[in-house]
Amino acid sequence: MAALALAGCVGPGDRPMSRPAPVAPKRPAARPASSQNFNDIVPPVRSQSRAVLPTLPEPILTPPDGTKAVAMGVRPGVAVAALGIERDEARAALAAFRLSCPSLVRRTDASGLTRGDDWRPACAAAPGWRDGDAPAFFARFFETAVIGDGRAFATGYYEPEIAGARDRRTGYEVPVYRRPPDLIEADLGLFAPDLKGRKLRGQAKDGKLVLYPDRAAIDGGALSGRGLELAWAADPVEFFFLQVQGSGRLRLPDGQVMRIGYDSQNGRDYVGIGKLMKDRGLLGPGQTSMQGIMAWLRANPAEGRAIMETNKSFVFFRELTGAGPIGAMGVAVTGRTSVAADPAFVPLGAPLFVSLDRPEATGLWVAQDTGGAIKGANRFDTFWGAGDEARRIAGGMSGRGQAWLLLPVGTVARLNGGGFGAGDGGATARP
Repeated sequence: MAALALAGCVGPGDRPMSRPAPVAPKRPAARPASSQNFNDIVPPVRSQSRAVLPTLPEPILTPPDGTKAVAMGVRPGVAVAALGIERDEARAALAAFRLSCPSLVRRTDASGLTRGDDWRPACAAAPGWRDGDAPAFFARFFETAVIGDGRAFATGYYEPEIAGARDRRTGYEVPVYRRPPDLIEADLGLFAPDLKGRKLRGQAKDGKLVLYPDRAAIDGGALSGRGLELAWAADPVEFFFLQVQGSGRLRLPDGQVMRIGYDSQNGRDYVGIGKLMKDRGLLGPGQTSMQGIMAWLRANPAEGRAIMETNKSFVFFRELTGAGPIGAMGVAVTGRTSVAADPAFVPLGAPLFVSLDRPEATGLWVAQDTGGAIKGANRFDTFWGAGDEARRIAGGMSGRGQAWLLLPVGTVARLNGGGFGAGDGGATARP
């Protein structure tokens, strides 16, 4: 999933507000940094006993388009050492941060909070820093910042695995399309500076840019006969939710796995069907999780297809042969470590700490992805990896609490004209 990807986009209204926290299995220790690559990154075992903030029932408001973090107000929080960062999560976050650094020091920060050079001291030190002392790395090079009121809302996404085939055959008749060559993507920032970072997608017809076919049209055959089929899925409901997640795995008939990743989208707005179904009274108590929504869609196939087609957005894929899934920074995201965030409020590649009413999601994360439904300050989508446990956690994730963004030391004072000192005026941490 990349910019405009639909990461974790069942949406805020589509996941239950609470669910018993799963107990994660113990994992082996990470290898030394000198031999570490993507496959060596060990996701943290997040503490189930760490104290968390009480639930904040108030909605997290989405600011108007064009708003950036600096407009919401940036104030210093507590010292990083006061957050209670645990060793395993710091080790995994440091490994993910190393992957982000080459892009982090080069890219323009759409949030307006940082400059590439701000990250160079941390990125220079990261490769040689001992994993066993990872919490000290974040305490040494970062300070916390509170964006706006700091109230956070987090959902979850994962890498689904569904039945699929490379060729159309009986039982595998749902097309998985690659990116069409007539899909035009325009960078609006080239035409107006205040639109920097925003994109427009459509189709050229008679010298004009028009809307690309929506989900209903594509389901009805708008792209058939053009040789765009990358693969074929067995279940339209499972494939719909794979599109929502933005990447996934196809379990082929011979048992092999084909990995597919986001390669663009038709430019149509995303609609969270869970909220729509809830508003229509189609889902009762306990049915608003991803699993409950899928059960209703299967039990009502004709109505279910119509509901899925209210989400006009349609995702195109490419086959992945290396590490993945790939996030918006162009690097692989890590389960239980990477989050999707709105780049207008969080520099992609930045660490962040959230204290939520969901213990399994409380802790240190790294912003390495974006999502079509992930908009606004302190709005995050936590990535949980692949497998049944990841599906269960992500499908029921809905956490509220407080967020602290970790920025290079000195950033907050610079943004406020030197008016703040480190640790002044922040919210109280709940380690």
